[in-house]
Amino acid sequence: MDVSTLTGKTVVVTGAASGIGKATALACAQRGARLAICDLDEGGLAETADAARALGSTVTARRVDVADRAAMAAFATAVHAEVEAADLLVNNAGVAIGGGFLHTALTDWDWIVSINLMGVIYGCHVFVPAMVARGRGGHVANVASAAGYLATADLAAYSTTKFAVVGLSEALRDELAPHRIGVTAICPGLINTPITRHARMLGPDAAPEVRQRLIDIYERRNYTPERVAEGILRAVQRNRALAPISPEAWGIYYLKRAVPGLLARLRRVLVERARPR
Repeated sequence: MDVSTLTGKTVVVTGAASGIGKATALACAQRGARLAICDLDEGGLAETADAARALGSTVTARRVDVADRAAMAAFATAVHAEVEAADLLVNNAGVAIGGGFLHTALTDWDWIVSINLMGVIYGCHVFVPAMVARGRGGHVANVASAAGYLATADLAAYSTTKFAVVGLSEALRDELAPHRIGVTAICPGLINTPITRHARMLGPDAAPEVRQRLIDIYERRNYTPERVAEGILRAVQRNRALAPISPEAWGIYYLKRAVPGLLARLRRVLVERARPR
């Protein structure tokens, strides 16, 4: 899909109140897109909508819980009342859990799966059929993570959902190719967004110093959501199946394929260093 200009195109972005979702929505608005955005954070969503309108974009903004299938269906109905179909769907909304499997309760699993996996499934379910029926192609960008191809003990639940998003994206890509709809699994690395501050931390990882250490790492790294947004649009333009974003995401991607044993040892060392002493 050509995203060099998005004038006359409709872009749907979930989780658009902050972070990668907000940056992606505004990057699309700068290229002339009409936006349909949603989030649970009404205040942040309103700020994104106002900023997009200031750029000249027409915006449909709704408070939506992506884990609520009825709410997602209603959101799609509102969008399709205005346009025949989306041109670009960015399933971005997501949450994080830090902690190993033994410390993760079933209620934690319910929470993260409902948002990180079912939210993506619902987004595809309510928007993709209209894209197919319209018959003019398009693109789906599902935001996963570098944790979607490298699992660690302290991200057991998070990695599980992101691996699933990568798998869903690969399957959907094959199915939608005849309809000229591309699908990309977006896999960012260490990105400075609010997700680290809001993550559920379990077991030993629940120690305040662990969260602060992670926040400090992400802030020092300071790979911005705006850079991710540009990476997403670049991946869509190139119709990539999987798009690592940030140098560490690319490094992990290649190391896992070339020297998986070395990467596994490095991963264990890094996890051990991150734990409180």
